Amino acid sequence: MNISKNFKNKIFSKEIISSLIVTITIFFFDRISKIKIINQQENSSGSIFINDYLNFELVWNTGIGFGLLSQDANIFYHLTSLLIFSVIVFLIYLIYKTIFREKILYSLILGGAISNLYDRLNYFAVPDFIDFHINNFHWFTFNVADIFITLGIILIIVQDLILKKK
Repeated sequence: MNISKNFKNKIFSKEIISSLIVTITIFFFDRISKIKIINQQENSSGSIFINDYLNFELVWNTGIGFGLLSQDANIFYHLTSLLIFSVIVFLIYLIYKTIFREKILYSLILGGAISNLYDRLNYFAVPDFIDFHINNFHWFTFNVADIFITLGIILIIVQDLILKKK
């Protein structure tokens, strides 16, 4: 009975609720951005010019982040999706086990990962649309979820480098 109460208190703690809010906010922010760009691309053709360095152009990505490992091979696609699902489960475990600051950082990654997995299951590809470029050099096309995944990973690395030294 006591173990059940401790588990319940930890699951419904302010830290876990905060992590859930961060995750859900990122998920919906990414979903809204993707829905808007998909609808815009269906109603017109071509990219949306923002400035000399940034365009919005819809690209359907079957690979992992930033279009890496894009393949049409069905088995490879499903294995990649399974790997992403496994990472999501591991992130949930880390959120449950770590201190508050780390919970928030893992939640940044989790929100983006869940949104991209949703796309993989719903569209069988992830809509990427942010095209950053300098002249003819184009960075990988990415989306809002990729931004939060990358930000979370960078902040975890920075935290480990700075806090581990102390």
